[in-house]
Amino acid sequence: MSSDQIEFSSLNLSENILKSIADLGFKHASPVQDKTIPWMLAKRDVIALAQTGTGKTAAFGIPILENLDVNIREPQALILAPTRELAIQVGEHIERLGGYLKSKSLVTVLCGGQDYRPQLKKLKDGAQVIVGTPGRILDHIQRGTLLLQNLRTFVLDEADEMLRMGFIEDVETVLANLPLERQIALFSATMPSRIKQIAKSYLKDPVSVEIKSATATVPKVEQRFIFAAQGQKPDVLLRSLEVEDYQGVIVFVRTKSATEEVAESLISQGHRAMAIHGDITQSLREKIISQFKQGTIDILVATDVAARGLDVDRVTHVYNYDMAHDCETYVHRIGRTGRAGRSGVAILFATPRESRMLSVIERHTRQMITKSSVPNNFMISQAREERFVKKITERLDRNELGAYKKIIANYLSANEAASAEDVAAVLAMMLNKDKPWEINLPTLKVEKSQSRERKFNSDDSFSPKSRPQGRFEKSKGFKESRGGKQETDSSQQALYRLDVGKVHGVKPGNIVGAIANESGLHSKYITGLKIHADHSTVKLPKSIGKEQIHALNKAWVCGRQLNLTSLGA
Repeated sequence: MSSDQIEFSSLNLSENILKSIADLGFKHASPVQDKTIPWMLAKRDVIALAQTGTGKTAAFGIPILENLDVNIREPQALILAPTRELAIQVGEHIERLGGYLKSKSLVTVLCGGQDYRPQLKKLKDGAQVIVGTPGRILDHIQRGTLLLQNLRTFVLDEADEMLRMGFIEDVETVLANLPLERQIALFSATMPSRIKQIAKSYLKDPVSVEIKSATATVPKVEQRFIFAAQGQKPDVLLRSLEVEDYQGVIVFVRTKSATEEVAESLISQGHRAMAIHGDITQSLREKIISQFKQGTIDILVATDVAARGLDVDRVTHVYNYDMAHDCETYVHRIGRTGRAGRSGVAILFATPRESRMLSVIERHTRQMITKSSVPNNFMISQAREERFVKKITERLDRNELGAYKKIIANYLSANEAASAEDVAAVLAMMLNKDKPWEINLPTLKVEKSQSRERKFNSDDSFSPKSRPQGRFEKSKGFKESRGGKQETDSSQQALYRLDVGKVHGVKPGNIVGAIANESGLHSKYITGLKIHADHSTVKLPKSIGKEQIHALNKAWVCGRQLNLTSLGA
């Protein structure tokens, strides 16, 4: 089972599946597909260690479809995904892979925050492949609306992310409801001890597949940071884009509302930008990404979830407009550039109080993040001039100027007082839409970090001795345990009431997972959870936005809408 450019046609797949694969533009299997598909076709249990973006969905989706009996109108495969966005993507990808199968109801996606009625109809119509998030899947199992007696395959996708988001108890409950005779495939980027324990308990003689990244993402990416207060970030982004030589750019922000705000700011300044987030339809998302790949859009402003699985070779720059909550997220973000053997640039905007997190990221990536200054008027003018000169040279090299030369020659002949230099300057001014060439932006004063000491040994070994000790190492704000857990300042938290409690069968993981999924908050910012008889209370950051609150109000947990009510500090 070699992984060297194996063609799908050699994997013993049916003609219908091969036609769908060809329609999607694929010929060769990725390593995880090459190593996983044969074992899953043989109905063996599989543990696959593979990063996001390696082709995992097809790795389990293709064998699921091959082993499907289209004449049985009941669930035959169940796929659990940690987030609604990922579940939708997985469902639509499998739908496309099964495009030539004669199934009246192939795939349905069951996620929280959605009305039950369309889901119940699809289940009643005989959906055969079910994709969903743990809480909603468990709800349907407990209601008796999702029947698993004919289930053949269960896939746990991004198992470590399930653990991080607090879904693992629900996952185990789902596993306990599976029929005795079934196939289980577990996909994860890492293998924490809890996930190992689950694999040992539920998988039978599993085959282990480990896919090591073919390229070291971080070393190819030039990493820089700029100190900027939150309110200065829009201006800093615009200035930075003025001096960077980019093709495609992804700007990462934390919230859905921020994607729209940042994209609108960029568009107002003439940039070709669009926002993608969890609320846009899949068809619109695909259209935007297609435009981005083709170059009709240059800048995508995205949340982490919306950018999941995004693989575009022309991305030269990634902006961490908002600091990633953890090191793994940061690495995933900057991995969007430097693809296909190319170099890339990652620029991080950090508020002064986030300086400590920079050191944490540096240790995790074993790479120094270089400090950059906010581009000033001189730097922007110089960059504009260089781009303009480059464009002139490129056009001269094309040698397609015959008709234009004739127009200019006729003009100079009729206007002897004008020089060729004058005419060229007027044309340049017209090209610049009569805007003044000189830049006169106000100077940005950015508060300097008091705590960040950037001291490195000459060998840059990133050993404990080469990093500053003392204040950072003893910080109460950051516990340097494995995975690094941030303590939350209670004075920055507000108390909320939720309309779901013990009588509804809710568990802590249901609530934490739903809030994290719907709001985009990391679970470490969801604190003080107390489950009462008919309601629950939880503390969330005071900085949470109106759109996040609105999304949480509409979310469903254990058959109940959350309906957040603020109880004050």
